[in-house]
Amino acid sequence: MRSLAGLIAVIVTATFYLYLLSSYLPPGPQLPKQDHEEDTAKSNGEDSQSEMETAASRLKFPSDLDELKEMAELLQFYKTEHTGYVLLLFCSAYLYKQAFAIPGSSFLNILAGALFGTWYGLLLACVLTTVGATLCFLLSQAFGKQHIVRLFPDKVAMLQKKVEENRSSLFFFLLFLRFFPMSPNWFLNMTSPILNIPVTLFFMAVFIGLMPYNFICVQTGSMLSHISSLDDLFSWSVVLKLLLIACVALLPGALIRKYSTRHLHLDGLESNGLRQDKKNR
Repeated sequence: MRSLAGLIAVIVTATFYLYLLSSYLPPGPQLPKQDHEEDTAKSNGEDSQSEMETAASRLKFPSDLDELKEMAELLQFYKTEHTGYVLLLFCSAYLYKQAFAIPGSSFLNILAGALFGTWYGLLLACVLTTVGATLCFLLSQAFGKQHIVRLFPDKVAMLQKKVEENRSSLFFFLLFLRFFPMSPNWFLNMTSPILNIPVTLFFMAVFIGLMPYNFICVQTGSMLSHISSLDDLFSWSVVLKLLLIACVALLPGALIRKYSTRHLHLDGLESNGLRQDKKNR
């Protein structure tokens, strides 16, 4: 009971912080100055305050592409003069999702590409994915071990068996699970402390193992921010770029797959009912 109360306290505190951060927006970028009468300026000030309140109400986790596009436009607007605030808000929201195993971080990866470009967005997504997953690991270690074992006894036992069988090549086994998610990533994050996986090994496996997936999402966001119509989406340059991205992203997975067939013990892993759609990464 004490562990559950501690977890609830952490969730409430983090939620309150994120609410405050998203509710009190800084003033929006100023338009070029023009001569106005005092009453007009006052009216504009009231309109600006109203716009800020409206913008604050639009800050929520996107659940579809339309909401994602609206969010990207809003944050791009604020980013012109408040880059630090947008970066802090984005990082806080991303870590909140990852730490508490909330599905939908793929939307935030796409948003990273739209806001920060391909390479900065990729670096940010990889770091936040890894730090957030590690926070989930630590929260599970501190508060959730007994509850996870009680809720998923068979799945935990199956993973425990496979980890012990592959203890001599544990890092490559963890990479395999990230490249080919036979178990949901959120479940791996929460069960890793129970499986006695060292946090440093866990950290590196998440950073490297999810890099191809993050790259595809971030590059998609970067491209979408420059596409004005469906015709642009199917241009030869875009198609060739997508093919190159697919090849680069699939190469590490192919190498890990080849290594796994020779050195890893994976029998029965796919039959444990832990398959998961990649959108819940």
